Amino acid sequence: MTPMSTAFLPPDFFRRYSVSDIFDRGLECEVDLGCGDGGFLLALAQHEPDRLFLGVERLLGRVRKVCSRADRSGLENVRCLRAESRYVLEWMLQEGSVRRLHYLFPDPWPKEKHHKKRLVQADFIPVLHRVLTKDGEMLFRTDHEDYFSWVCDCMGASGLFSRVDWDDDAFYPKTDFQQHWESLGKPIYSARFLRHEF
Repeated sequence: MTPMSTAFLPPDFFRRYSVSDIFDRGLECEVDLGCGDGGFLLALAQHEPDRLFLGVERLLGRVRKVCSRADRSGLENVRCLRAESRYVLEWMLQEGSVRRLHYLFPDPWPKEKHHKKRLVQADFIPVLHRVLTKDGEMLFRTDHEDYFSWVCDCMGASGLFSRVDWDDDAFYPKTDFQQHWESLGKPIYSARFLRHEF
């Protein structure tokens, strides 16, 4: 594979893309928002070669690292897009194209004056609902109890999602953040939200 072949470089940031536009195949994918250096994303893609995974990350250095690691591993079911998370979900991906959204250890913006910068807000929930498939879901994990409560409250109040059990027996790699916080004995909070179809 050629260098950076994993990178998805949109020819136009002002149009919507189908999964087949991004991967040259498929109708649905999974999205890792804020994929960092790709440890979680690549482990999941390697374990599930028949599923498609899109990593979204705004920092160029991290995107390059994800692409380099994916290409060296020969993972053809991974793409990485450099862009802001909300913009991708709201303006770039087609309706009903995401089967599962992974939202893991995001910046909790802990100071009250910064809460408006949190991704999950009341007006974000319909964006998430639109982009997910009919049976789509969001998997959320954090070490920050206040942000965990914030997300659960926002999702519950929307009426568009239900919180359901998270199957701990299913393969689910730990991010570097999770491994770090667990090594320090810090609790991890997890929630799985299933999309309602009306």
